[in-house]
Amino acid sequence: MNRTHNKIIAQADLNKVIDRWKEEGQRIVFTNGCFDLLHPGHIDYLEQAKGKGDKLVIGLNTDRSVSEIKGPERPINNEKFRSILLAALDCVDAVILFDESTPLQLIKQVKPHILVKGSDYELSNIVGANDVIKSGGKVETIPFLEGYSSTQIIEKIKSKT
Repeated sequence: MNRTHNKIIAQADLNKVIDRWKEEGQRIVFTNGCFDLLHPGHIDYLEQAKGKGDKLVIGLNTDRSVSEIKGPERPINNEKFRSILLAALDCVDAVILFDESTPLQLIKQVKPHILVKGSDYELSNIVGANDVIKSGGKVETIPFLEGYSSTQIIEKIKSKT
């Protein structure tokens, strides 16, 4: 296995990895999303998230949950494809697929020191925020890099066909 594939972690192995990092004193940052068409806005967001701690863990929606959230035409790229791209990024330390409509159970399992979402979210609307704060963690938002959106990319592709 190469380094990229080693970052894609099964939920069954997650506790072992997270516990080791916490024993080493690593500050764990968690974020989640679909990351369907990886673009510079995603990269900027993930690099900023990583800068808030030592280990960046991404909860990645499965294909089924992306379709539930975004509609039947999504995702464009399957979960294996999306997992590999995210895991190949230097700023990403772990990618874990989740099939639920929200990452709440995964957040409760990881118990991150810092939960990060985009600045389009209000604290009151961030799934898992209360759990992270109750356990002594922080919740932070990161501004988006203007001009990048998976939806815009998809619309541009559709307009060219």
